[in-house]
Amino acid sequence: MFAATIIVFCMSRLIGDPLLLYAQAGGYGMPPEQKEYLRQYLGLDKPLIIQYFVWIWNALQGDLGKSLLDRTPVSTMLWEKLPATAYLAGTAWLFAALTGVPLGIVSSIKRGGIIDYLARGFALFGQALPQFWIAIVAILIFAVQLDWLPAFGMAEPDDPMSDKIKHFILPTITLGWGGSATYTRLTRSAMLEIMDSEFVKLARAKGVSATQVIWKHAFRNALIPPITYSSLFLAAFITGATVVELVFSWPGIGRLAIQAVVNNDFALLTGTVLFFSAAYLFFAFLADVMYGFADPRIRYD
Repeated sequence: MFAATIIVFCMSRLIGDPLLLYAQAGGYGMPPEQKEYLRQYLGLDKPLIIQYFVWIWNALQGDLGKSLLDRTPVSTMLWEKLPATAYLAGTAWLFAALTGVPLGIVSSIKRGGIIDYLARGFALFGQALPQFWIAIVAILIFAVQLDWLPAFGMAEPDDPMSDKIKHFILPTITLGWGGSATYTRLTRSAMLEIMDSEFVKLARAKGVSATQVIWKHAFRNALIPPITYSSLFLAAFITGATVVELVFSWPGIGRLAIQAVVNNDFALLTGTVLFFSAAYLFFAFLADVMYGFADPRIRYD
């Protein structure tokens, strides 16, 4: 995370002049006196290394600075956009888990059959197709041609529950398809490995029914990889929702980061990157902890 903050902080200072945000559109620029005052006020007159350490020290105290565009605290802007991103990431994770794990199980049981090929095709396209292409095609078909679902935005709090659900469907499927594909492949591989193991063969030799072999022996052990990777999937949905939020005009942190890049608002940009880095590290640590609990053979001292 330390390296990420350094890279993004330096790049945000080197691309364009942030003082242009204060120049009125269609005007005659900015007087040199006002420009010098703003440089001192924003701390841009100091060496880059000093600017970085001042920012990181303030960030450790919870102060991420203020947006250059409207002087709103960055932490306030992140906090306002967090619920939209969290809801979208949560629904995408539920979609991925509830579709990917059953598909992986059925695919392993019906190995070599039509269902297996369909599930593998679903996983292949889910991992190969880019999210922006899926989003555009989904909008074209289900929002423009069929007019079944809304094309963009998030429903208002006072809207009916049916409208809220409709607004979630396209962004959720677009964001969650890749995760569902990964769940499918993880579960299928784990199930096939368990089904070919010695203790499963012994259970079959003792006359245990196929249902008990699948659900009592194979399924419980095959769930270890999906469970341990779940937190990483959730982190990926939170930090990787930028494209989906942009295409669907979803009012989340990812769209906020794009706006910071477009406006060269380096205070907001570094704040969003710091949030994404911290979120990913937290969920990566949680994945290590969950792996220790899910697999009895792994214990942390």
